[in-house]
Amino acid sequence: MAKLAENRYGKSRVRLAKVRREDDRHEVDEWTVEILLSGEFAACFVAGDNRSILPTDTMKNTVYALARTSAARSIEAFAGELAGFLLERNPQVSRAEVGIVEAPWRHLEVAGASHPTAFVKLAETWSTQVTATRSGPPSVVSGIEALSLLRTAGSGFEGFLRDPYTTLPETTDRLFGTSLTARWTYGSPAPAFSELRPRVRETLLATFAGHESRSVQHTLYAMGAELLARVPEVSEIELRMPNKHYLPVDLSRFGQDNPGEIFVATDEPHGSIEARICRE
Repeated sequence: MAKLAENRYGKSRVRLAKVRREDDRHEVDEWTVEILLSGEFAACFVAGDNRSILPTDTMKNTVYALARTSAARSIEAFAGELAGFLLERNPQVSRAEVGIVEAPWRHLEVAGASHPTAFVKLAETWSTQVTATRSGPPSVVSGIEALSLLRTAGSGFEGFLRDPYTTLPETTDRLFGTSLTARWTYGSPAPAFSELRPRVRETLLATFAGHESRSVQHTLYAMGAELLARVPEVSEIELRMPNKHYLPVDLSRFGQDNPGEIFVATDEPHGSIEARICRE
């Protein structure tokens, strides 16, 4: 006998671009939305009974219609609004999960001034995952992905374990490159998301820049610990920082020296370093 253990369904990759026209200055939001609903849907899976099923095309249309009237200025606020809207209108739904990935646009700088209607897209992406149920406040996990970082000083790696297969030389001065992925959990249900995301980002970057690094692990932990110290609204953070290697080129065969100036940038293979840092 088969038994339906768990199920959920929804709509993915709903692309939304919104222009907020405020007098002579515009703002652009570009979001990719995913909706997943859990609830009383067993009859659909087991018996083909669709009476409790909200069509996923309706979910897509709901995203656009709600975006038209929403005053949300952050992906966290809109995700929470959308999750609550779906719960309120669908009593058969017990849990609504809304994930949004933002491709952030910023105003172009022209002649030293911010242009009001011209934009440049940042290379990184921003994300949030809001889960709302019928009991208690929603959970909010936000993040940054593909944020490329590089240090040209203040980074070393020495005193590590050696075995017969170890060929890596020790160094007190190396290039430290990574592509940061961070996911943090908010401890309070409705903080000022638009203000907190820049604070989180700036804290992580400032710590990366100023930390005297003995390893990627060493700096990763320092970034997470500093964030928890400076931003009390965050309860924990997960960080992933692959070690993107920059290998010095041997120029001696050309009769040249290389005082730490010429490197080969490599993506593969790379070290993988991850950790979750939480409050005691």
